[in-house]
Amino acid sequence: MASSSFRAAARHYYLPPDSHVKNLTPLPISITFRHFPLHQQRYYNQLCSSSMNGCQGNNNPTIQLPVKNIETRTFPAVSSNALAMESLKSAISHLKSQPPPSSSSSASSGIIRLQVPIQQQIEAIDWLHAQNQLLLPRCFFSGRTQSATSNLFIDRIASYGNANGNGNGNGSVVNNLISVAGIGSAVFFRHIHPFSYADWKSIKRFLSRESPLIRAYGAIRFDARADISTEWEEFGSFYFMIPQVEFDELEDYSMLATTVAWDNALSWTWDKAINDLQATMDQVSSMVVKLRKEVPRTFILSNNHIPSKAYWKSAVNQALQIISRSDTELTKVVFARSSRVITTTDIDPITWLACLQVEGENAYQFCLQPPNAPAFIGNTPEQLFHRKWLEIKSEALAGTRARGESMPVDLQIELDLLSSPKDHLEFTIVRESIRKKLEDVCSDVVVQPKKSIRKLPRVQHLYAKLAGRLRNEDDEMLQIVLSLLCFCSSLKFYLLFTQVQLYVDFQQKRHEF
Repeated sequence: MASSSFRAAARHYYLPPDSHVKNLTPLPISITFRHFPLHQQRYYNQLCSSSMNGCQGNNNPTIQLPVKNIETRTFPAVSSNALAMESLKSAISHLKSQPPPSSSSSASSGIIRLQVPIQQQIEAIDWLHAQNQLLLPRCFFSGRTQSATSNLFIDRIASYGNANGNGNGNGSVVNNLISVAGIGSAVFFRHIHPFSYADWKSIKRFLSRESPLIRAYGAIRFDARADISTEWEEFGSFYFMIPQVEFDELEDYSMLATTVAWDNALSWTWDKAINDLQATMDQVSSMVVKLRKEVPRTFILSNNHIPSKAYWKSAVNQALQIISRSDTELTKVVFARSSRVITTTDIDPITWLACLQVEGENAYQFCLQPPNAPAFIGNTPEQLFHRKWLEIKSEALAGTRARGESMPVDLQIELDLLSSPKDHLEFTIVRESIRKKLEDVCSDVVVQPKKSIRKLPRVQHLYAKLAGRLRNEDDEMLQIVLSLLCFCSSLKFYLLFTQVQLYVDFQQKRHEF
């Protein structure tokens, strides 16, 4: 059995604006605690208490309606991040002096994104690292390379807009988004109860097809019914955020954006929202330095594994006994352990994440850190599903071998994996379970290829692609999410547990969050 720290695992997503989940990506877990001195901790608590939780109005039918004003304003491109900062600060001041017409009404609500293209490509991870001094919630998402998947992270984004800032992000210049980094939350969505239809509606009301880059990034727990361990408490059963300040890394250029959201029904007025955005912008650094993607040098003081080796062996034997019974429904079990590592120095999670980018070719990297929480970082090649309109795709990945030191050895290992009965059974269980879940909501499902090899820098897996067409465009998404989450928590444990959970404490002034 897994400890409560395993059961409190989360699954990472972003919710796009058109009510269709284009990417739901399962991500293995790696955690590092972010260390703050005590006086900074108190300031962090005060700073993050002033924000709007979009899930507060779930019991109010009127708050389930879309917000009244959803808008994106694109300003002329500039040559540097510093100039983009100046442009946005000026736009925010102008917006404050001339607020939306309905902002003073008692029923006022809305969300406005201001964005400035930058005529140079700057890595989002470098920009996020430059904001390390800020004690604000933050997020980072990086998609797989285009050779691994075509436009799965985002389909297209905006052109440069016109000189008066009225571009809505639907112009003729189209580039693929590579990575997104965000700090602060214009609005966040968190609750301790399991993610529900009402919660999804609370997020959806702030999103629109006309503003495709207003997006909610976050995570959902695997099993919200299980006891939550300490390190996950601030995440709740789910946590999503629409960043206040966002940096987008694209193929040919970059983009800096700010978002202001308000809803009087949630006691977060226009004045509060715009003043909070200005306060955040005053803290954002415009200086971005190239981050050295090197493994931090430190020493390990102690390393504690849970469960122990003896308990692990006992659990494996028990599982094998259950599987061998003729009346059992159990066909596959993947065990895991938690490793608590104490190091001599602070390991910065963003630097660590940058190292994962180097290792994680054709994989997703992510970071999510709510207020008063540890940073949740990780790297995975797998995608839960990708949806565009009625079309939906998923992947099956199972069976693992190391890469060979030479091409002939690597090919021999590949053939061994393809011909292994044990790995074929494991892979078939995963592929067919996904296929059946898709058939519940799709008119037809195609599996092609049915079994092939997916090669990564260090390992290779058995791999299949599945595609289908949804019967209904409206609210099938939530059924898919909950169905696949239930499937992953009951069977597809390997998505989470093939990676070791890592909790990093610090020798000096050690804090328990």
